[in-house]
Amino acid sequence: MKINYNLLVILSTAALFTCTSYKKELPEFTKVSPLNETLQPLSFSDIKPAGWLKEQMQNDLNGFIGHLDSLVPDLILQDDIYGKNRLTTKVKNKDVGAISDGGDWEVQFLWWNSETQGNWLDAYIRNAILADDKNHLARAKNLIEKMMSTQDEDGYLGIYDKELRYKFTNENGELWSKVVLLRGMLAWYEYTKDESVLKSLIKASENVMSNYPAYQSHPFYSTQPNVSGLSHGLMITDIFEHLHRLTGEEKYRDYCLFLYNDFSMQTLNEDAQYKKLITDTLGLEGHGVHTYEHLRAVAAAYYASGNPKLKTALDKFLSKISKSTTPSGGPIGDEWVGGRHANATNTGYEYCSIVELMNSYSALIQKTGEINFGDKVEHLFFNAAQGARDNQHSCIAYLKTDNSFQMTGGQNFDTLETKQTRYKYSPAHQDAAVCCAPNAGRATPYYVQNMWMKDKDGLIATLLGPCEVSTQWSKQTVKIIESTNYPDNFNFQFTITTESPIMFTLKIRKPDWATEVTTTEKYKEENGFMIFEREWNGVQKIEISFIPKVVKHSDQNGEVYFKYGPHVLAYPIQSTFTALKKFSLEKFADYRYTPTQTTVYQFVNSELKVRDAVDSLSFETTMHNTSTQRTDKIILVPMKQTILRQVSFQQK
Repeated sequence: MKINYNLLVILSTAALFTCTSYKKELPEFTKVSPLNETLQPLSFSDIKPAGWLKEQMQNDLNGFIGHLDSLVPDLILQDDIYGKNRLTTKVKNKDVGAISDGGDWEVQFLWWNSETQGNWLDAYIRNAILADDKNHLARAKNLIEKMMSTQDEDGYLGIYDKELRYKFTNENGELWSKVVLLRGMLAWYEYTKDESVLKSLIKASENVMSNYPAYQSHPFYSTQPNVSGLSHGLMITDIFEHLHRLTGEEKYRDYCLFLYNDFSMQTLNEDAQYKKLITDTLGLEGHGVHTYEHLRAVAAAYYASGNPKLKTALDKFLSKISKSTTPSGGPIGDEWVGGRHANATNTGYEYCSIVELMNSYSALIQKTGEINFGDKVEHLFFNAAQGARDNQHSCIAYLKTDNSFQMTGGQNFDTLETKQTRYKYSPAHQDAAVCCAPNAGRATPYYVQNMWMKDKDGLIATLLGPCEVSTQWSKQTVKIIESTNYPDNFNFQFTITTESPIMFTLKIRKPDWATEVTTTEKYKEENGFMIFEREWNGVQKIEISFIPKVVKHSDQNGEVYFKYGPHVLAYPIQSTFTALKKFSLEKFADYRYTPTQTTVYQFVNSELKVRDAVDSLSFETTMHNTSTQRTDKIILVPMKQTILRQVSFQQK
C-alpha cells in the first residue's frame, strides 16, 4: 500500500489552499436524484462464521493477527501516533524498517504507522468479535478505549498536532489515518451498541466536515501529482456512507459526492478521476490498491447523486478493471498497474489490492443487488486471497502471481530487481511495509460480514459458506444456520428458526458456475436468486446442492486454465522452504519457497477427470512437459491449497 516515489513529494505546513471561485460542480457532479441501495447490510456481528471460516479466523488470532503488535512493536506499541506522538513540524523522518534507496518521497513514512495501527486494529477487532474470543475481546475493548481517549474536545481524531492538521498542500495522512481507525470503531459500535463510540465517530466526522467544508475547500489539492496517503484519504467515503446508513442523515452521503468531485478536479496520478474513467483510450496506470479501493468512492458518488454520467464512469471503471485481473481474480498491483493487461506469470498482485477489490465488489452487490458481484467476491476470496496465504505457517505473501514458480523475494525468474523482497511469506513484511499483513487479517471478517444482507422482503444469502445469522425481522429474532463445507463441497443445509409464525422471503444466490440445482423445496428463480417465500414457524430446514462441472477457460493471453465450481485449479509445484528472518516470538519467521523442479507444462487439448478423493478435490489430466518433451499425467487441485503452482497453460 506504500509507494516508492522517484519524484519529489514534499510535506508542507502552509495554509490550506483555497479557491475563491470554487466551481461547485461540473454537469457530471450535479445531484440529480439520489439512489436507494438495493440491499441493506446486517449489523456487524449479526453474522458469525462457522466451520473452516471460524477456524481460519481463530488461527489468525492465535497467529500473525493476534501477535502483530508484538512482531513489530516499534510500529504499533512504541509509536503512539494518535496520542502523545502526534506529528509536528519538528518530525522530519521515521524509521519504519522498510528497505529503500533514500529520497524525498520518504516523507510518506511519517504517516505509515497510522495505517499499520489502524488496519491492524480493524482486523484484530473484527476477528475477535466474529470468533467470539473472550480474551481478545477484552483486549480489543481496551484498545478502543485508548484510541477514543486521544480525541480532542473539538472532535479531532488523528495523527497531527494543531499546527499541522488540515493545512497541507502535498502528501499527508490526514484523512487516511482517520479511515483506518474509524473502520474498527464502527465495528465495535455495531457489536456493543455503545453510544459513546457512535458519538465519538460522529464528532470525528463532523470535525472533518467543518475543517474541509464542502465546496469551500480542497482536501485533495497537491502541488505534486504523486501522493499516497492523500489519495488513500478518499476512502473516508466508507465512513460517511456508513454514518448515513446508521443515522439516515443525507449530509453524510452528500459529502461523499463533494469528496469525489474535489478528488477529480485535482492534478493527481490516480485512475479513478472522472475524466480518466470516461476516456476509453486510457487504461489503468496507478498504484493498484488506490485504484481498486476507489471503485467504492465512485459508486458512493453515483448513488449520492443519481447522475447518469457517474453511472457511465462506474461502468467504464469496472470494464477497465476486468482487463487487469488474472484467472484467480487477482488485480495487478505490484505496485503499479502500469497500463498492463493481466498475465498469470508476469503481473503480480498485492494482498492489499485483493482485499480492497473484494470489498469494493461487496459494496456493489449491496448497492445494486446484482449477483455477478457476489460471484466476483467469492472468486477473489477463494482463489487469489486464499492462494496468497501460507498454508504451513502463519504468514502471507505481500506480492503473489497466479503462476508462482518461486517465492524467494523477487518475481518469477526476475534477477534484475535485486532489492525486491515482496515475493516471499512473512507475518509482517516490515522490510517492505506492514500493510498487507493487517489487511490480510481483514479479508475473512469482511467476507463474513457480507455473507447475508436484507431487502424489504426478507433475508438474502449473498455470499456462501458456513455461518450463523441472528438478526431482527418484524420485531422478532430470526436465526439461520448455514451448514456446509463450501467451497470444498457444494451441499448446503439452511436451518431457519423463528420465535413465532412470520412471513418473509429467503433468497439464496445461485452461483454462476452452478450447472444444476437439486432441492426438495419449492422455489422460484429471479435475477439469479433462489427465492423461498413462505410463513416460517419454529424450526424449518432447506437442503440445496449446487452441481459444478470442470470448465476450460482462456485468459487474455490465450492461455488455458480450468475452473471447478468456485475453484481455479492449479498444478502444485513441489518445493522446500527456508526460514529467513526469525522473530523473537517463537514459531514466527519469514519464509522463502524454492522449487525442487522447474517443469513448465503446456496444454495438449486433454480433458480433466475428477479423481475419487475422499478428503479433497483433485483432478487428473495430461500435459506436455517442456523439459522432457514428453506427455505427463499430472494432478490439479484448487489453487488455494498451493504455495508454488502453475495455473495457466500455453497451448502446444
